[in-house]
Amino acid sequence: MTTLAPVSVALKFGFLAVMYLFALWVARSARKDLRGRGEAAREQPPQAGAMPPDATGMYSASALGPIDLARRAPRLVVERAPGHEPGMIYDLDADLVLGRGDRAEIRLEDPFASARHARVYEQGNIVVIEDLGSTNGTYLNEELLETARPLHPGDRVRIGDSEFAFEVD
Repeated sequence: MTTLAPVSVALKFGFLAVMYLFALWVARSARKDLRGRGEAAREQPPQAGAMPPDATGMYSASALGPIDLARRAPRLVVERAPGHEPGMIYDLDADLVLGRGDRAEIRLEDPFASARHARVYEQGNIVVIEDLGSTNGTYLNEELLETARPLHPGDRVRIGDSEFAFEVD
């Protein structure tokens, strides 16, 4: 029986080494996934005709032209979202919260969404989106949202695996 002891010890160390390599592989994969989203956004060239925002991140109202609030109809259109049909429209006629919780006006069945993930609201003549301290972040045009930012027609909002397009009629 003493001849099996070295084999048993070797198998235990081999198993430990395999477990260690697996843990490193998982950590590297997670790091790559988390970093990859931000790098992809930085590599994208700016869109044609896009105007630079001022220091607050807001666009000049005069540069955008007059906006008649009574005539416009801002909305979010589902591009892809678990539990939602693509093309589904959410009118932004009030302060709306997107999230996984029961109290969210736009309820997301997304495991990467927080209960109260993001808020969309009107501020003067612009529609603004802000992250509400979510765990996984809110992305505007594949850029992590760190402060409240204005939405412009064609903007893409991503929360986990859910993606919406902002449109104005």
